[in-house]
Amino acid sequence: MATGAAESRDVPFATILKNAVLTALVALILAIPLVGFETVASGAGSLTVRTRFDWVAYGTLAVFFGRLALGFWLARRVPPSSTEPGFLTRAAVFGSLHAKEIAIVGILFAVVLPFFSSSTVVYVATSVLIYVMLGWGLNVVVGLAGLLDLGYVAFYAVGAYSFALFAQWFDLSFWEALPLGGILAAVFGLALGFPVLRLRGDYLAIVTLGFGEIIRIVLVNWGAVTGGPNGILNIPGPTFFGLPFARNAPSGQTTFHQFFGIDYAPIHAGIFLYFIILALALLTNWFTLRLRKLPIGRAWEALREDEIACRALGLNPTNVKLSAFAIGAMLGGFAGAFFATRATFISPESFTFIESAMILMIVVLGGMGSQFGVVLAAIVVVTLPELRKIPILEWEPGQYRMLLFGMAMVGIMIWRPRGLLAHREPSLRLFGRKDGAK
Repeated sequence: MATGAAESRDVPFATILKNAVLTALVALILAIPLVGFETVASGAGSLTVRTRFDWVAYGTLAVFFGRLALGFWLARRVPPSSTEPGFLTRAAVFGSLHAKEIAIVGILFAVVLPFFSSSTVVYVATSVLIYVMLGWGLNVVVGLAGLLDLGYVAFYAVGAYSFALFAQWFDLSFWEALPLGGILAAVFGLALGFPVLRLRGDYLAIVTLGFGEIIRIVLVNWGAVTGGPNGILNIPGPTFFGLPFARNAPSGQTTFHQFFGIDYAPIHAGIFLYFIILALALLTNWFTLRLRKLPIGRAWEALREDEIACRALGLNPTNVKLSAFAIGAMLGGFAGAFFATRATFISPESFTFIESAMILMIVVLGGMGSQFGVVLAAIVVVTLPELRKIPILEWEPGQYRMLLFGMAMVGIMIWRPRGLLAHREPSLRLFGRKDGAK
């Protein structure tokens, strides 16, 4: 019976997806008349009908992903050796949790999101992806190598300022200055790595915190280069193969909307920036996952578990630490360069310790070493303050934001000390089998 139950759990993902689609379709049919139309007073005692199809779309998507998550959760709750009646049928319906299929669905949702959303949703989604990329970068240092870094925002700032200065001084485009920002951030990562080679635990955290503050103070006081507290203005944005996203371009230059013969809309630039950070985040994810399977990735995990044993096995902790700091800093530099081009203005106030705390919070809440956990935590951390814009949830979380985050961190440390998603796929499997069979 146990064998049959185990086989029944290997159901194609299409079965789970089909149930989620059918549930979302029913929700869509019910939501159109109930939620999609609203009667409002138009004066003089008359009523008019206002459509709210955006609410219908959000509700349908919530039902779809909620039904998908429920199916996975129920499948995980069913024990493999269960003999209860109907177990095989229930397992066949819900199947097992397939990380690869979830990733595909998430990517498809991220691709179609900007075409059915407002500019506000696109802006928030872009911010989420920035923090996802920062979380994956810090995850290399904290989650994989086990090196507590409280000054990660320094590399974020180096990438942003280097991009802005290269673009203004040397008239480099976004695509030319982007790799330079990552390279310079990696150099600063090496500069941080050398002084802390012999430090661990709290002492390492204190030094990295000081490094982040040093970078911020330099940005504030080196006014001749960084602009001081006033920051840097008019940072150029990326172009679509040389086509700028502007209403009126300089004489002799064709804009994006003129080339494609469409009306100008500010959201075009927002969607283009969204897809850039989406591509950078996916590339970061692929890059870090590949590194985990290489010897350097396994060396990071060995260092995290026991540095003394790592040294006894013949690994060089110096090289392992420096590589973790450099690669994590490089990814943070890329995110900083994108932040500069999206904001078109940067100042030292954007790179305070609070930013480092938020990035570390995302890594810890999601589960150190978990790629998918970072995504979930970034969504929660970034979207929570945006709930005040929903009419039903009118509140001001600004004054309670850090209090709520602090309470969440305390709760996670008590009940889920390894994060929301503590489980992660091993970097190396024996016998090439997922079920542990010999």
